[in-house]
Amino acid sequence: MGPQASKQVERRKALHKEKKILSDLGFSSGDDYPGSDYHPTDRKNWMFELDPEKLHINKIVWPGTHDSATDKIGIPFITRPFAQCQSLSIYNQLVMGTRVFDIRVQKDRLVCHGILLTYSIDIVIKDVKKFLSETESEIIILEVRTEFGHEDPPEFDKYLDEQLGEYLIPQDDKVFENTIAEVLPKRVICVWKPRKSPQPKAGSNLWSEGYLKDNWINTDLPSTKFDSNLKYLSEQQPVTSRKYFYRVENTVTPVPDNPILCVRPVTERIHGYNRLFIAECFSKGYADRLQVFSTDFIDQDFVDACIGLTHARIEGKA
Repeated sequence: MGPQASKQVERRKALHKEKKILSDLGFSSGDDYPGSDYHPTDRKNWMFELDPEKLHINKIVWPGTHDSATDKIGIPFITRPFAQCQSLSIYNQLVMGTRVFDIRVQKDRLVCHGILLTYSIDIVIKDVKKFLSETESEIIILEVRTEFGHEDPPEFDKYLDEQLGEYLIPQDDKVFENTIAEVLPKRVICVWKPRKSPQPKAGSNLWSEGYLKDNWINTDLPSTKFDSNLKYLSEQQPVTSRKYFYRVENTVTPVPDNPILCVRPVTERIHGYNRLFIAECFSKGYADRLQVFSTDFIDQDFVDACIGLTHARIEGKA
């Protein structure tokens, strides 16, 4: 057996071991937590359903998506499987209940994931505006960043302001303590993360990169990612004590030395453990730090898991 084949055998053993760790944890600990049995009657309007007068910005558990605008990226069946992280459009994700979006762009304003391209950012904005026109109390966090290895789109801050200005919630630390009712009719927290262009300034309609933080772990091993997410979350302050959003991504990523390079079969290794992660946050005393929770290929159960915990916070049960 050659060294490469031997390495792959060891990788498969490690993967099998990590899958079993999470499976055993789920069997022994369960995935119940305060709010886990709650399901909204209308996911499109779930913030309205929870009552904008009671729902504070910093107490929301925000359902989010990773590489949100990749539903049509690349060439179907050829390059798309290597970069697609979502199967739904931005609008359909919003209707399902997603409220945090991770949009990557390049110099010409096309959305991208690495070197693969998809539609223009205009399509994303159009979907957001359509959703906002159909709802009254839903707040969105729209993160737009220049993709790694690409150049910033020229005057992109002006573009975002012109397109979304009437909906934009200005950058202000006080927002975190506000209820949804107190920020309405503004609806969008837009975080702009350029690579070289100036960061948005305090008081502007756009938010700078420090307001949405995370700790990215590049691994295809589910238990490694699960444990790393818990570790980094444990280092955060409670949501009521910080003036930024912190994101945990319930994803794993294809890595070059693994024969499986398509996104979906790899990320499925951790996808079903979102409720177990929340339950473990309670078990370890970190539940008051969970805020933005993101995934690949978002579904209704993931959305409900986040909304349920949000509802429990409102009710004083979490």
